[in-house]
Amino acid sequence: MRRPTMADVAREVGVTAKTVSRVLNDEGPVAAETRERVMQAVRKLGYQPNLMARNMRVGARDAAIGLVIPEMGNPFFGTLAGGIENTVRARGLTLIVGSSSETAELEQSLIAAFLARRVSALMVVPSAAGDHRHLRGERAAGLPIVFLDRPAVGLTADSVVSANREGAAAGVGHLIGHGHRRVGFVGDLPATLYTRRERFQGYRDALERSGLPFDRALVESGHDQEAASAATLRLLALDDPPTALFAANNLASMGVVVALARAGRKDVAVVGYDDLPLAEVLDPPLTVVAQDPAAIGGAAADLVLARLDGDRSKARRTLVPTRLIVRGSGELPPPRP
Repeated sequence: MRRPTMADVAREVGVTAKTVSRVLNDEGPVAAETRERVMQAVRKLGYQPNLMARNMRVGARDAAIGLVIPEMGNPFFGTLAGGIENTVRARGLTLIVGSSSETAELEQSLIAAFLARRVSALMVVPSAAGDHRHLRGERAAGLPIVFLDRPAVGLTADSVVSANREGAAAGVGHLIGHGHRRVGFVGDLPATLYTRRERFQGYRDALERSGLPFDRALVESGHDQEAASAATLRLLALDDPPTALFAANNLASMGVVVALARAGRKDVAVVGYDDLPLAEVLDPPLTVVAQDPAAIGGAAADLVLARLDGDRSKARRTLVPTRLIVRGSGELPPPRP
């Protein structure tokens, strides 16, 4: 089937191709009514501008991709950005990165700044309270938009995410497989964010598959190192404490490890979600469910380039597998009664 062209849009509206170009590139004066009729024709015909051709002009100010991440200091997002950059650089595109500090307001402000710059594509790791309905017009106009790590809210768009639920279930199942019947959870609660919900559900899935009851007393909230450390101590102080712990993110894993070390507890098995620097030299070495942020970034970049090259297929979600890296901390058996 022949792809619609700018000439087809112009014919549909009854204007010149130059007028259509002015509307799509936001260049030159065009009456509001004409602009609206052009955009209606774009949506009706399914026309997608050749953004790559338009944006790859030497020195073009918009030969860039905007990326919004929640935190600059989290190594996960740094590696993710590297995976994107390694892919798009070969096509002459520059990656511009901004941090939302996990706030919806700053996220929207950054998106607006990238759109004002007329980036070739937009990539977003959504904040916890983000809402992306405001991007429906941009997506309908053909701007490639990909969400990473977490899907969009209120918008049907491409996304690339880790297999969070499956990975968490594998990590907790590993502990259960070594004889543990009381496995504690240290992570982000309430589990409102997509990744947090998925990992918490994976924890519950593993218990259910093994015929173990869910015990709310074994679940503690702790996102960062300090909070997770305190959560670990609360769990250890229970009358019937857990013999193993699952930490639901990299910062929580650090908190769990620190708390156990300070308490002199080498008898508690641990599996963390996300690998840590120097995890192999801890005592005992830390067993982890490792994500692949570079692969997430690379897959998202491939999606963007495909869209820029004219791929108009339906929005899709790409699931990137996790990997259980078995080390000493997850193999500790429960103490004998």
